[in-house]
Amino acid sequence: MRAHAPIVLFCYNRPSHLQQTVKSLQMNTLASESELYVYSDGPKHAQEAGAVNEVREYIAGITGFKNVTIFESPQNKGLAASVIEGVSYVLSRHPDAIVLEDDMLSTTDFLSFMNQALDVYAGRSDIFSVTGYTPPIEVPANYQHDLYLAPRASSWGWGTWAHKWAKADWQVRDFQSLKNDTERKDAFNQGGDDLWPMLAKQQKGVIDSWAIRWTYSQFANDAYGLYPVHSKIKNIGTDGSGTNFTFKSGEYGEEMAEGPVAMPADLKPDAGLTAAFQQYYRLSFLLKIKNRVKYGI
Repeated sequence: MRAHAPIVLFCYNRPSHLQQTVKSLQMNTLASESELYVYSDGPKHAQEAGAVNEVREYIAGITGFKNVTIFESPQNKGLAASVIEGVSYVLSRHPDAIVLEDDMLSTTDFLSFMNQALDVYAGRSDIFSVTGYTPPIEVPANYQHDLYLAPRASSWGWGTWAHKWAKADWQVRDFQSLKNDTERKDAFNQGGDDLWPMLAKQQKGVIDSWAIRWTYSQFANDAYGLYPVHSKIKNIGTDGSGTNFTFKSGEYGEEMAEGPVAMPADLKPDAGLTAAFQQYYRLSFLLKIKNRVKYGI
């Protein structure tokens, strides 16, 4: 029997969000059988030291898992560097991992779902990541499965395998050739109209995102992200409290569903569901542009 995938949890300066995330994980049926790695980033400014210390006091007392390993950075690395370094470290010691940030609520069977998906799809070279989250898309009435494949990786309650994470190109070495290839840029944007703009901003240093580079690595390897039709994750961080800008919204993961999920090993992409997925991110991208113009952000 395979060992349960370890949980990698990243936190910064939101003790209240973190406590909700951990309590939610502790209620999972596999929590006591799962190793937990906690990465606490250092304060960016002196005024954040108090909140960071509060976070560290809390994580020092976390129980309910098979083992808890804590990493406390003395300086601020930022989320991108923290995730790349932390996940890489854990995956150098385990074949797979489940990753969360400090603003995720989960169903009690989230870990069971993730471990099953990581087991079933480990050998699929065209699946680079799995997630317990799904955006509020309009699922076609004739879609028969509990899971679907999408040309995008999720950064909310996700997991991957060491041999696939090793294929990530964090420098995006072929960016210049991609920049001049309209057809390939359009193909990349099949996962959402916001993907190419985000990748361009990342390469220009306007934003610092590990997730867009991970999604691009998935695209470059002709792979998909695996999503459930019904979420087992809810994001509670879209209240403006995060370090990365988010619009305040109540739309992220309002519905969470307990219960078994059928996982066909030969699951294929579905054109109708992919179109619904693309439409959601197209509208979301347009809304962000509208709000930036309206609020000057």
